[in-house]
Amino acid sequence: MSADAAGAAGTAGAGDLRVLVVDDQPLIRHSLRLIIDGEAGMAVAGEASSGAEAVAEAARQRPDLVLMDIRMPGGDGIEATRRIAADPSLAGTRVLVLSMFELDEYVDAALRAGASGFLLKDAPPERLVDAIRRTGAGESLFAPTILTRLVEEYLDRHAPVSPDGLSPLTAREVEVLALIGRGLSNEEITRELVISMGTAKSHIGSIRAKLHARDRAQLVIAAYEHGLVRPGAEEP
Repeated sequence: MSADAAGAAGTAGAGDLRVLVVDDQPLIRHSLRLIIDGEAGMAVAGEASSGAEAVAEAARQRPDLVLMDIRMPGGDGIEATRRIAADPSLAGTRVLVLSMFELDEYVDAALRAGASGFLLKDAPPERLVDAIRRTGAGESLFAPTILTRLVEEYLDRHAPVSPDGLSPLTAREVEVLALIGRGLSNEEITRELVISMGTAKSHIGSIRAKLHARDRAQLVIAAYEHGLVRPGAEEP
């Protein structure tokens, strides 16, 4: 464990979202730690400067979320993500990839490795904090430009889907699916439809089951496939 990791470990309080920060640049790790520790309800549980160190620290700290860089010495972030996602003892740990690079092969590799989201390092602090909270709460999250490209690429490779594909959904579930496709969080959905968080989660669980969707990213694709959201539509 690095000196930075030793200094960061043990700062999380009871009930905080515990984040493992992984980056080979000490200045970036320090900046991320300041942002995370400055937010209520979240704290840095540890730090790592390489992929191999990230795997070891994740096993030791059992964080709620790993904020993972991609290009690092000593094992890159993709392989580290794959190993963390494959570890049964870390089933409750989600990985949010934070990278300078918007390359399609990195995004695809990160998702295949088991990452729950992908955010660019030029994102403002408030978007980073929101991404950490949403990913930690079980949502899949992607930078808007990346999500749009992923969806459009998927639609280019697949034939249009019949509207009948949404027939198992209730009218309210179709509304919820459209909002998911627009990128709204669970909290934003509750405000938009004036429903409780429990009701929103129940609708989302039902939609996933009926559409056989593995995760929220697939629900976004379904919303685009069925014309509930237009590619390039303005972000809420």
